[in-house]
Amino acid sequence: MSDNIFAKIINKEIPADIIYEDDQCVAFRDVNPQAPVHFLVVPRKPIAKLQDLTAEEEGLIGHLHGVITRLAEQEKIAEGYRVVVNSGSSAGQSVFHLHFHVLGGRPMRWPPG
Repeated sequence: MSDNIFAKIINKEIPADIIYEDDQCVAFRDVNPQAPVHFLVVPRKPIAKLQDLTAEEEGLIGHLHGVITRLAEQEKIAEGYRVVVNSGSSAGQSVFHLHFHVLGGRPMRWPPG
């Protein structure tokens, strides 16, 4: 997992428009945005997909959701946004490093996909 694009962004090996980082995660704008506001929140810990989370990471997930909430305020989408996690290739996951898409700035339709 150390050679995927998100690990390279985390390690500053490739540039990204980083909007937040701390000791547990990095958040950056998506290079192919699907909404006026589209950023990713990625844990620094290399976890391939949602199913790979353990009880140890419950605190990490809570932290990531707190970051998402604060960034939604910062990005002025707190009144309505969508958080998407694709888990596994059948769900459309193409980078196997857990990541949360945060999309906002326009009305979201249901059902998605």
